[in-house]
Amino acid sequence: MTADRPTFSLITEPWIPCLMADGSERELSLTGVFREADGVRDILGEVPTQTFAIVRLLLAILRRAFVDRFRDPDDFEGWAELWSQGIPAEPVLDYLDGFADRFDLLHPVTPFFQVADLRTAKNEVKDITPLLFDVPSNSRLFTGRAGSALERLPFAEAARWLVHAQAYDPSGIKSGMVGDARATSGRGYPIGTGWAGAIGGILVEGESLDRTLLLNLPPDPGDRANIDLPPWEREPDTAAARPNEMPTGPVDLLTWQSRRIRLVSDDDSVVGCVLGNGDRIAPQNQWTSEFHSAWRYSKPQTDKLKAGPVYMPRAHQLGRAFWRGISGLIVRSSSAGSAGEPAAAFPPQVLTWHADLMLNGILPKGTRIAPRAFGVEYGSNQSVVTEILDDRVSAPLAALIEAGGELSGAVERSVEAADRAVRELMGLAGNLALASGGSSEGPRSRAAEDGYAALDRPFRVWLSGLKPDADAEAQLDEWKAQVRVIVHALADERVRAASAAAWQGRDVQIGGRTVTMKTNIAEQWFRAGLRRSLVRSTAHGEAAGEGTA
Repeated sequence: MTADRPTFSLITEPWIPCLMADGSERELSLTGVFREADGVRDILGEVPTQTFAIVRLLLAILRRAFVDRFRDPDDFEGWAELWSQGIPAEPVLDYLDGFADRFDLLHPVTPFFQVADLRTAKNEVKDITPLLFDVPSNSRLFTGRAGSALERLPFAEAARWLVHAQAYDPSGIKSGMVGDARATSGRGYPIGTGWAGAIGGILVEGESLDRTLLLNLPPDPGDRANIDLPPWEREPDTAAARPNEMPTGPVDLLTWQSRRIRLVSDDDSVVGCVLGNGDRIAPQNQWTSEFHSAWRYSKPQTDKLKAGPVYMPRAHQLGRAFWRGISGLIVRSSSAGSAGEPAAAFPPQVLTWHADLMLNGILPKGTRIAPRAFGVEYGSNQSVVTEILDDRVSAPLAALIEAGGELSGAVERSVEAADRAVRELMGLAGNLALASGGSSEGPRSRAAEDGYAALDRPFRVWLSGLKPDADAEAQLDEWKAQVRVIVHALADERVRAASAAAWQGRDVQIGGRTVTMKTNIAEQWFRAGLRRSLVRSTAHGEAAGEGTA
């Protein structure tokens, strides 16, 4: 705090919660984070998505501090030097020092990530809850916060929620701001969620923050460094939206100002906020700037825009384990689709960069990487938060790169094998329900939940333990053997629990024909289906269709 006004510098004040290598937890400033990056294991937060938002801020700072370092896609030696020696802190701190005023959370003219004179026509100020993701739908009845925790925020926590709000704030009607031409009758109508909430966020984690940052800094080739600026290097934002819905590059997108915000504080806490719409963003084909999301081809968008193939960010499927969609992370040898059609999807650019590093001998095939998924499910026209996804897998680099050998193909087929086996378990559960005179829908759904839950940890252990130099088919067969044992055990439980009516059976319509379904028939069908689903490779001693059930 200065003699005449309060200050809170993100550069010097601790505000980033960190898990250190020794297992302790500390809050560090930006200076502390960059000085001690090799001793930080992870960035923490009130909610997991704070980690993604804060790491993206750190990545933007690094791209600007080393503006010429991460541009040449062929500078493998330069990247390898940083990988072996670590990111030097002094150039980063010198860079930050040049924008010290812009990193002051409470600056009267240029407060960090805010608009100093932001106001509504009636000068309304809301409490702190619009900033908080851990107050469901801003409902005080359904949160662990109570008392002063719902009334004021320490400056450090307010800084975290501010960064998070710019990344993940829900859509919906906001307060209309003076100076925003889009405001109508005091309202700001929906422009969408924060950018990070619109993508399927992926960070590749290393064993330290230093490694994590480097693993997430693919080069940005081209000549846009002079225009690809973060908010602290531009003229301060006003209530009005910037005219362009297209980001100028990865730095602009990492720090995209989805909202206009002003924090209201007393001498030691944030006690309220003014929050309105910021910059809208067009999600089409942002893969040239957004390196931390997978992408999917959209025919409707392509037909609508008539400007070549259009790709949209590929959101995570919440409620579904991350590993079940791992095929979307695999870097293919060719990006083209079949018969000249556009590729249906492609992985995050950050993983494509890892493929280049491996193929050029910078990272060995056996390098362990840990893609971590961050996602948010919004409800009620994206105006409320219903669920947050935080999931990770660990695998050798070659397992996610097609050109690295046969291992990535085995990984894809391992998930397919699990899916087929679970479908057979669902079929058994459904048939047992039909045999007893009940509905099959509920039992099938519960069987799917039980099947994937039982396979979850074994799959993660198997994936992490893959060996790039070992026989990929043999390792796949090991997984199939585990699936067979696990799913069979679940099936046996259901058969033992079958009712007397199910053993007696009844006539049901299946596939257009009448079948007398009973427990023993359902079990026979399951066993045959599981054998077909988990056929081992003929190269390993079993003929197609054979195997123990």
